Amino acid sequence: MQRRHFLSLSAAAPLLGAGAALPALASARTAPATPAADGWRSYDITTQVDLAERTGLGRVWVPLPAQQLAGTEGVYQRLVDTRFDAPGAKQARIVEGTGGARMLMVEWADADAPQQLTLVNRVALRDRATDLGAAPRAGSATPEQLRAWLRPTGFKPTDGIVGETARKIVADAGARTDIEKAKAVYDWIVANCHREGSVRGCGTGDVKYVLTSGNLGGKCADLNGLFVALSRASGVPARDVYGVRVDDSARGYKSMGKSGDISRAQHCRAEFYAQGYGWVPVDPADVRKVMLEEEKGGLAATDARVRAANAMLFGAWESNWLGYNTAEDVRLPGSRQGSPIAFLMYPNGETAKGRLDSLDPASFKYVIQSKRVSA
Repeated sequence: MQRRHFLSLSAAAPLLGAGAALPALASARTAPATPAADGWRSYDITTQVDLAERTGLGRVWVPLPAQQLAGTEGVYQRLVDTRFDAPGAKQARIVEGTGGARMLMVEWADADAPQQLTLVNRVALRDRATDLGAAPRAGSATPEQLRAWLRPTGFKPTDGIVGETARKIVADAGARTDIEKAKAVYDWIVANCHREGSVRGCGTGDVKYVLTSGNLGGKCADLNGLFVALSRASGVPARDVYGVRVDDSARGYKSMGKSGDISRAQHCRAEFYAQGYGWVPVDPADVRKVMLEEEKGGLAATDARVRAANAMLFGAWESNWLGYNTAEDVRLPGSRQGSPIAFLMYPNGETAKGRLDSLDPASFKYVIQSKRVSA
């Protein structure tokens, strides 16, 4: 029996494959070093895990940054290098699963030995923006290429209250094109939803619950997940991109950045697809975060800082964040627990006694540190 709360769970497709076994101490350079030019910034992201609750079976799964992320405006994330050290591990493997989610899976079998992992990823990042006022110049994706980003999932249904809400939003806005529909959904979330500080972690991403809870509150996985579900229900391909903040905001927003210890800085963003423009970045959840957290007591929607964030985050992302994957309803390979997790954005772990609480790095004992580097 599972003895710790982990995340709300749902049915999922199994992971699709696994990489070859790697030694406990390994380094894999995945891209050439990126010079500090053209807006690129490089970071070392160090994750340290210590399974203090040692049993004869200890496993951890740590998400890895996507090897490359790109939009119509070009590449905005590169994974330069991955290094890890897991002394005494029975196995340590990089595996790839649903939606291209890459993770490091480590297993220990000696209850008397330290069960510790150090993982270092070097990533290069730069700002991303799509000019929706310019003439379309991207190609057009086929229905087959976009089908996965229109289908419902356990946490993102497109029927029932989700479909009803989407139809009302689109009709009230008189939206016709995919961009107009996505903007209507974005504006509705900013105007009607709120960030709920008491929600653990980034939320569960259960959008039906958000709509039926009576208060339309949540965090990024809830609010940006709601954007994705409402967009899909409107016929607009959309997806969440799960990741973590790695630096302070260069735009001066205290609430939209985190440097140093980023153990609790996980954040998911969202994208929608528009023919002629490709995948367009958005983040309505961060607009609500600015309203709640930028200043003590909150900020009104009319505040200049909120209005600037609102305008920026429909079509742009700042590069103080890295993306892991777009995977939904994920099973952890090799897990003894039958239930999947809603998304892969945190280190995950289990012992012979059950799953560890990935939302509590103090009891699970993991620390994630970000350090900006020159190259």
